[in-house]
Amino acid sequence: MTRVGWRRVLAWAVLLLAIWLIASWLLQWWAGRGPVQKVDASAQQLARGRYLTDAADCAACHTAPGGAPFAGGVALASPFGTIHGTNITPDPEHGIGRYTADDFHHALSRGEARDGHQLYPAMPYVSYRTIAREDSDAIYAYLMNQPAVAQPNRKNGVSFPFNIRSGIALWNLAFAGAGADATPASQGASPAWRRGRYLVDTLGHCGECHSPRGWAGQLKRAQPLAGNNELGRFAAPDITPQGLAARGWDAAQLRGYLATGLTSRAVASDEMLTVVRLSTSRLTEADLDAMTTYLLGDKPPKAASVVHISNAGLSGAAHRNYANLCAGCHGSDREGVPHVAPGLLDNSSVRDSDPHNLIVAILDGLPEHDLPGLERMQAMPGFAQDLDDTEVARLASWLRAPRAAPVDDGTVAKLRKGKSAH
Repeated sequence: MTRVGWRRVLAWAVLLLAIWLIASWLLQWWAGRGPVQKVDASAQQLARGRYLTDAADCAACHTAPGGAPFAGGVALASPFGTIHGTNITPDPEHGIGRYTADDFHHALSRGEARDGHQLYPAMPYVSYRTIAREDSDAIYAYLMNQPAVAQPNRKNGVSFPFNIRSGIALWNLAFAGAGADATPASQGASPAWRRGRYLVDTLGHCGECHSPRGWAGQLKRAQPLAGNNELGRFAAPDITPQGLAARGWDAAQLRGYLATGLTSRAVASDEMLTVVRLSTSRLTEADLDAMTTYLLGDKPPKAASVVHISNAGLSGAAHRNYANLCAGCHGSDREGVPHVAPGLLDNSSVRDSDPHNLIVAILDGLPEHDLPGLERMQAMPGFAQDLDDTEVARLASWLRAPRAAPVDDGTVAKLRKGKSAH
């Protein structure tokens, strides 16, 4: 191509870029100047909208600790940087006050804001793609009848090139499709199983944390709910029927955990504690039953039996460390102390094939657990300064024996440095 030809191509490219920038600016200008919406809804409609908002776990990402409801500001960690939950109150400048029901459904299910900019996939629109329109409208009506809060949205900490939002459109083309045709995590066909699938996979968007992700942060659809240890300090465990059964979960235990966050298998911690407090503990008995049915399948696998081995007469460095550091709260025989610390004999994290969460708990400790109702669990100190890698590995292995494989020093060393062991 001649020099004149290249100049023409460059000139056309510059012109098209300028047109695109102007069009984007005009669209954002229009979005900021559109009419403020007012939504009338009956008490019954608002109650339904509130229930669905709880089921969709909106408060967990859009209500900061100590902040106004749905005013945003929650910091969401991702491999690409920190993303903040946005203001979804009816405020017209910073929230969704100018959104119509169509705008809201489009943002919820397609990940595109009213002004045309792409939302980060931290907003689970990939899961919400299959949301029923009537449910989206009910959530919209409820949010639009909440107090408007004029709180600006916090700046995200996403680094280049992931901060170029237009590039998310390409990510969406490659990874945000599917939905109803995605592989289910369990087998079933009953009405309860179908309802449970909608609650777990769509509204509850459980796979956003509990499914493994690929190199570009996309959900691995062929491995739904198979666990993920790359998103935060604590891992989201495998909650497939096989994964749950291997750790001793049956329907009664699982349903109780979703309702209260506390069973002999586990105490809800970290982000799951927020999910229980703000979402699953507020669901009806029928919906909790449906979620349990879906997670275990219409024909649940038999839960693995629990092997109880007494500490009596045991010796060794690991047992001495347990007696000195742990027994005061967890009991001399690992039986736990009500309202103080969970038991460790049947504990799901202790029995997990992946020792990630057990090791992190030993190293970092845990904050006080404020569970639904009046139940509390005391804070647990971390022992990273008291135990070296070998001692942590031996203590974890001793706690897991004979139900799970021993822990090696290298796994502890990686997690001590804040890195996943995988």
